[in-house]
Amino acid sequence: MGAMVLAASSLHAQNGTCAGMTVGQLTSLNGFVPFPADNAWNTDISAAPVDSNSANYINYIGGSAPVHPDFGSGTYQGSSIGIPYQVVAGTQPKVKVQLQAYASESDPGPEPIPSNALIEGYPKPGSGDRHVLVLEKDGCWLYELGKAYLRRGQWSADVAAIWDMLSDEQRPYTWTSADAAGLAIFPGLARYDEVAAGVIRHAFRFTVPATQKAFTPPASHWASSVTDTNAPPMGMRMRLKASFDISGFSPQNQVILTALKKYGIILADNGSAMYISGAPDDRWNNDDLSNLKSLTASNFEVVAMSAIYTPANVPMGPSPTIGSFTANPPVVSAGQPVTLSWSTGNSLYNIISPQAGPVRGSSIVVTPTATTTYVLNATNQFGRTVASVTVTVQ
Repeated sequence: MGAMVLAASSLHAQNGTCAGMTVGQLTSLNGFVPFPADNAWNTDISAAPVDSNSANYINYIGGSAPVHPDFGSGTYQGSSIGIPYQVVAGTQPKVKVQLQAYASESDPGPEPIPSNALIEGYPKPGSGDRHVLVLEKDGCWLYELGKAYLRRGQWSADVAAIWDMLSDEQRPYTWTSADAAGLAIFPGLARYDEVAAGVIRHAFRFTVPATQKAFTPPASHWASSVTDTNAPPMGMRMRLKASFDISGFSPQNQVILTALKKYGIILADNGSAMYISGAPDDRWNNDDLSNLKSLTASNFEVVAMSAIYTPANVPMGPSPTIGSFTANPPVVSAGQPVTLSWSTGNSLYNIISPQAGPVRGSSIVVTPTATTTYVLNATNQFGRTVASVTVTVQ
């Protein structure tokens, strides 16, 4: 295998503030908000209508269920509190991730996962969700793994999802992601750098004990056998009622509460009731965060849902088309550059494995050191189409 370099369709002009993120573990995004302003995570829903079934959804969750900030400083039973992340540069080597339980619904790599990437629950990850989240700042891609393990230098995961932070990417309907709802995880985390800056510009991820066998956009996947229409579907959005008085809370908590009113919370997984996700940080004040537990589900309302999809009405449509996928030249000496070119139709995102990973534009240059079959994976909300081309190294 060889290195991959970008062709003329270089991304440098598109990076925007993504390139301004600080490389490292649990670092500052320096004001960057993943995904476009019109993305569901970033949409102001403070004036959106209330869902007609809101009261029944809240009752199903349990109106008295207290809000629980599922993040903080220090450790609990040896594990950090929250879902960690790391920011890497475009020079971070991409590695193969061995996919397990949900390989057929995963995005193939390679992925720039460092060998020291923080696993959810570190320093004792245990047997939980073991999420690994990596933001690559120069290309502006987000890589997320679920049930991730590093054994003998090889990463494996039950599921892998790659997200284009410059677009409103969606996974195919009924496909999971590193989250049960088929959503990206990172954009729904409360982070200390945002609170310190005084504003959070996105919704939060949250869990409830039981969900419906249904999803609503932006979710794409259910994880339940419950058919009760009062059970909340994955992707359901709630917001803190505008009338809730936040003036008695600390300035830091007011930043969180303001975001709960403006952007709300999006149902992402089955778990404990009203657990709101965030990233661990030793600067969190756990005693102060615990004051948020005075809120209950009854202080929220469900935002009107445009559609709820069950097995009976999942949208159907054509998968992407691949007009061409070629290598020029197809036969080379070791280390000689090869241009891979492609044309696709109705594709939301494209991934080339091995070596390249997610790609934009219509060509890249690779330098294979051995005979290699490259696979183009074109994906949209209805499915995935693949094509391959072999480069022979003499």
